[in-house]
Amino acid sequence: MFRNLYPDIYVDSAYGIDYESLYADGYRGLIFDIDNTLVHHGAPADERAKALFNRLKNIGFKCCLISNNDEARVKMFNDSVHVTYTCKAHKPRPEGYLKAMELMGTDKETTIFIGDQIFTDIWGANNAGIPSIMVKYIYWKEEIQIFFKRWLEFFVLRFYRFYRRRHPSEARGAFFSKNICSN
Repeated sequence: MFRNLYPDIYVDSAYGIDYESLYADGYRGLIFDIDNTLVHHGAPADERAKALFNRLKNIGFKCCLISNNDEARVKMFNDSVHVTYTCKAHKPRPEGYLKAMELMGTDKETTIFIGDQIFTDIWGANNAGIPSIMVKYIYWKEEIQIFFKRWLEFFVLRFYRFYRRRHPSEARGAFFSKNICSN
């Protein structure tokens, strides 16, 4: 019923993913949402985010930030992590994801998306045809329209968990059958 809204996997945090295993499996590009995926909504990159992007670059990944926010917000975060980005992406439309892959020089088979919202992030990745990892949002206090979407997400995630228990082999990408979360 909601399959186009389901992530390929759902984990606690973007900071607990085993990125080395993803790289070993042939993935080369990572597209990240920013707000409530990497930092609190509207916050600049903190030390943990800076360390993560340094680690990802050392592994060999190309990274791109994708956001529905304006350039000032995305640039504020990116000034500390120095990756490519695209703003005003109009998620869940696929164009922003496709642009991110173009900026990184990757394709649908070598790219993964990581974000915290079903109705923008995950739905958009599914529309673009790339695997997605959904993370638990960092902080509960958000803009009112996001707060209401979280209630709807609760129900979609209930269906997702039930569906994955009954269809564990339907996740896309070889790494989804492995334990890629180290938390």
